[in-house]
Amino acid sequence: MSVVVVRNGHHAVRLGLRENAAQFTLLVIVNAFVGAMVGMERSILPAIAEQDFHLVARTAVLSFIVVFGVTKALTNYAAGRLADRVGRKQVLVAGWAIATPVPFMLMWAPSWNWILVANALLGISQGFTWSTTVNMKIDLVGHERRGLAMGLNEFAGYVAVACGALLTGWIAARYGLRPDPFYPGVAFVAVGFALSALMVRETHLHVALESSLHRATAAVVSPREVFWRTTLTDRNLSSITQAGLVNNLNDGMAWGLFPLFFAAANVNLDRIGILAAIYPATWGVVQLATGALSDRIGRKWLIATGMWVQAAGISVVILSHGFLGFAIGGVLLGIGTAMVYPTLLAAIGDVAAPAWRASSVGVYRLWRDLGYALGAVLAGLTADVLGLAGAMWMIAAITCASGLVAAVRLRETLQQAAV
Repeated sequence: MSVVVVRNGHHAVRLGLRENAAQFTLLVIVNAFVGAMVGMERSILPAIAEQDFHLVARTAVLSFIVVFGVTKALTNYAAGRLADRVGRKQVLVAGWAIATPVPFMLMWAPSWNWILVANALLGISQGFTWSTTVNMKIDLVGHERRGLAMGLNEFAGYVAVACGALLTGWIAARYGLRPDPFYPGVAFVAVGFALSALMVRETHLHVALESSLHRATAAVVSPREVFWRTTLTDRNLSSITQAGLVNNLNDGMAWGLFPLFFAAANVNLDRIGILAAIYPATWGVVQLATGALSDRIGRKWLIATGMWVQAAGISVVILSHGFLGFAIGGVLLGIGTAMVYPTLLAAIGDVAAPAWRASSVGVYRLWRDLGYALGAVLAGLTADVLGLAGAMWMIAAITCASGLVAAVRLRETLQQAAV
């Protein structure tokens, strides 16, 4: 792509992935530590709920996901607004500061309520840190190769989720559920905070440059208008938002019910950790291809088809009775999610103007991450009535329906990026 340079003191502001390779790579690394913070819970927290705190009802066991999802969703919205007002870097650093007590609370929590508070803090931290790395990467690359940029961002985050789940599952199988599996979290926070505070640079000048190039500064859009466009009134933005919500709805179900489903099939804790890692690892790695692919073939059909592949993956897990079938279902779920996740973010970037893009991403991520909470509540209530398989079939059906909505209602957004 052509390089556009604006002088600001001693610094040149340029748009493009190659032109901003150093900062982009640094943000990819930071997001890996963000993902690892979630991964350290992924394989063992349902077991802690049952074994350490003797929770029986599925709804109670999954309450930590509800708390995480609601706080992360609300913080996503706040992060988008704050990023447009005070700058990206300040929001990123604040997110890491909020994460500091989380590993210690998980290690030593004397009651389940402490676990819930820790997950509230983790949700706030994730809302600030992950949302901000997304916005900063979109800022840096401009309108070209946006899908690749989001693929790289989500690759780093979700491969780290997988590695965190694998690591904590391995530690728990050898040393117990607490406190040892959460020791790595202390290092994750320390390194993430240091990189963000000392090395990450603000990207608001990149936003101003892109706005000037696309003559986007003249259109003033209120926060209320951004909210309703992204939620309901804009055909493309709202179609993207519903797909994001349902994607995380089934992820919330997988996070909470898959370890219990595997345990009921007599899979040991070590192998549950592997299964918990297969899904986000596949998701993370395949995003390297799907994000870039969306820059070539468009966003719409990757999104719709990806939702259907996710539904197929959940179905394979339900119909399986052992490790191999569970692993195949996890791979399919990961591939489907990889088709959708970076593509949805790239599509938001296509449609939203640079001046209010961070706010629109915040609204999208508000609804998307409420999917965690909705998925946990629906799955928990349904599992208590119909059993684990019944809850999982319901989520698979909702996921399939979401793909149909995207196929019918979403228009291709890739062409809009260059307008």
